[in-house]
Amino acid sequence: MIERLLASLADALLDTLKILPFLFLTYLIMEWLEHKTGSRTQAAIRRAGKMGPFFGGILGVFPQCGFSAAASNLYAGGLITAGTLVAVFLSTSDEMLPIFISEAVPVGTIINVLAAKMLLGIISGFVLDFLYHRLLRKEIRYKNIHTMCESEHCRCEEGIFPSAVRHTLQITLFIFLITVVLNILIEGIGEDRLSDLVLNIPVAGELIAGLIGLIPNCAASVVITQLYLEGIIGAGPMMTGLLAGAGVGVLLLCRMNHGRVRQNAGIIAFLYLSSVAWGIAIDLLGVSF
Repeated sequence: MIERLLASLADALLDTLKILPFLFLTYLIMEWLEHKTGSRTQAAIRRAGKMGPFFGGILGVFPQCGFSAAASNLYAGGLITAGTLVAVFLSTSDEMLPIFISEAVPVGTIINVLAAKMLLGIISGFVLDFLYHRLLRKEIRYKNIHTMCESEHCRCEEGIFPSAVRHTLQITLFIFLITVVLNILIEGIGEDRLSDLVLNIPVAGELIAGLIGLIPNCAASVVITQLYLEGIIGAGPMMTGLLAGAGVGVLLLCRMNHGRVRQNAGIIAFLYLSSVAWGIAIDLLGVSF
């Protein structure tokens, strides 16, 4: 029991340290934007907002969940649209790429999967922005970083570096504690039992794979990727699970965008439903990677 707890703590620490540089860099950039560039940069970000999903889908392709964590912070700070956030969530690959490389998966297959995730992320991001800002006529929620800083009750007048360090340490501790809990739960359930839940059944496979993908832990992407490599699931469930798997991004969205429960729930629901829809479409079209 103690050995399992220590192992869970070690895994949680390792997972948290992986995204620490991304978090610090994100906060440092956000503080710099607020303190140094002022209204001109804020205006430039607003103008570039409509193309956000395109750039979000490209940046999200990079492995690990650091970019999804960064995107959640930027969205909470009012610097990117919901569509840009979802594009990053859908395209990020978490542990998929390292596993593919370690298992000597053909380069062509890796490129096809990454390209598909990027393309589907970009399309979904634009769709969400269109639905939310055009059809529902909701204005893009831009605000300056100082507003978010005040909502976190920090002393932003301390300067760029100390404020960025303060934010980073607060969120890092939060992620570590949640990850410890998730690791203990997953250890208790067992990855084998978790993998048995995903069967290669049309539609049902995608629905379950999407739920597993939403687990804010690298174990989700590991399970989905291994099941695909072992031939237990097909391309549809695999893509669904990996699209829905945004790592700790979803966790940070709920933490940083606090007070907007319906908005967060809507984004997560769109992430899940779009992942399932794309997975079912891949199955129906007989797409293989």
